[in-house]
Amino acid sequence: MSAQTLLKVTDLQRHFPIREVQGLRMVRATVKAVDGISFSVKEGQTLGLVGESGCGKSTTSRLVTRLDEPTGGTIEFGGRDITHLKEHELRDIRRDVQMIFQDPYSSLNPRQTVGAILSTPLRVHGLHRGKEKARVQELLELVGLNPEHINRYPSEFSGGQRQRIGIARALAVEPKLIIADEPVSALDVSIQAQVMNLLAKLRNELDLAFIFVAHDLGVVRHFCDQVAVMYLGKIVEFGDKKKIYEAPEHPYTQALLSAAPDINVARGIAPKERIRLIGDVPSPIDPPSGCRFRTRCWKAQDICAQEEPPLVTATADVASRAFREGGVHLQACHFPEVKTDLVAEVPA
Repeated sequence: MSAQTLLKVTDLQRHFPIREVQGLRMVRATVKAVDGISFSVKEGQTLGLVGESGCGKSTTSRLVTRLDEPTGGTIEFGGRDITHLKEHELRDIRRDVQMIFQDPYSSLNPRQTVGAILSTPLRVHGLHRGKEKARVQELLELVGLNPEHINRYPSEFSGGQRQRIGIARALAVEPKLIIADEPVSALDVSIQAQVMNLLAKLRNELDLAFIFVAHDLGVVRHFCDQVAVMYLGKIVEFGDKKKIYEAPEHPYTQALLSAAPDINVARGIAPKERIRLIGDVPSPIDPPSGCRFRTRCWKAQDICAQEEPPLVTATADVASRAFREGGVHLQACHFPEVKTDLVAEVPA
């Protein structure tokens, strides 16, 4: 049987009102951190969110976990609209949706022992009553830590070990969906591999769904089933990881993949041609009209400034092929790069 849709996000928005100086006046403005994105995650599926800093990835993760209040749009979890639930109504959702934070140093309370950190969510949700200590030791062992270290403080652990504690805290209440906000970016490269292998193991053993936020495209390719590429608060390309990595259609996605380290260089193979973007990322306070990427795009034409491209399939042939293969590939570009050798004829 096909997996059920666990999370459905529709036209999600988060705008932050600010005041900025213009000349001698203070004027009101709005930062459009997330500006109308839609996606869904099925049970056991892993979605990767990638893009430059400031594109809205972390804000999206905080909205899904309801740590931030959405400005517009809807968030449905398990068929239930959780967009504007009150704090006391969110307790059940908090159990099903957990978050692993980016910084393992600031996300743990330095005044609490590991036992206290991991037993708190158990007490809040009334789980394993009378057996909290045994459950905490089980969680520590699950993430590769010594259960005897239950009385140690976070300062007595390395960065990688602290992140394992953060993972154990997220697993404590047996969630269905975990939001991982760049969980390995603050760790050494060797430790990153260990933590990623741990997450992959837990995903398979516990049948967890993930939203994985990352800058490292190699990590996303290794871990995720689907990829959503964000730029300035919008999703500009979405699809199966194989389609995104092997046949990117949006110019921004092509530039991101071009900037990733190429292992073939170490093997003596000539490096691939780099795509160098011109200019800086525009301000989310006043994004460009039409396509937001047009100010840095080498394909931009007049229509790009006049009309915002919708997130659609490139051609009918590509759409039919993607449907037959069980995948979807969407992009928001007036002039997408479509590999014709990947297009199959539509069956009669």
